[in-house]
Amino acid sequence: MRLENKSIVVTGASSGMGDAIVRRFVAEGAHVVAVAHRKERLEALAKSLAGEPGSVLPYPGDVSDNAMNEGMIDAAIKEFGRLDAVVNNADVMDHMGPIDQTSDDTYRHVMDINVYGPFCAMRKAVKVFLLPVDGGWMAS
Repeated sequence: MRLENKSIVVTGASSGMGDAIVRRFVAEGAHVVAVAHRKERLEALAKSLAGEPGSVLPYPGDVSDNAMNEGMIDAAIKEFGRLDAVVNNADVMDHMGPIDQTSDDTYRHVMDINVYGPFCAMRKAVKVFLLPVDGGWMAS
């Protein structure tokens, strides 16, 4: 198992590519903090992977929220003792259309999820990654 005992955060984990990423990582022995809006889907995902070598910690939240991004990183460290990777998979393209028909609110919503969220997640994760401990990374 290539990812045995690795601790990984995956956003957008409740469907599509995020769901597939979580399933593969857990099958490879990783411990995954699965992040998405839909708590019930995250819980169903975790339950469906209960017999796999790795594990899933459902973490419902909004990736456009800086505090939530910091919390998901902290949760990986608290639950699994380390952080090895972050997969910023969450995205949205809701109601985007021609620029002359796109509202400021729609644009901000898309940018908050697709750009600001990953920025916040990686800003926190990089601080952790810069502290090497025992072949992985931990917060001080």
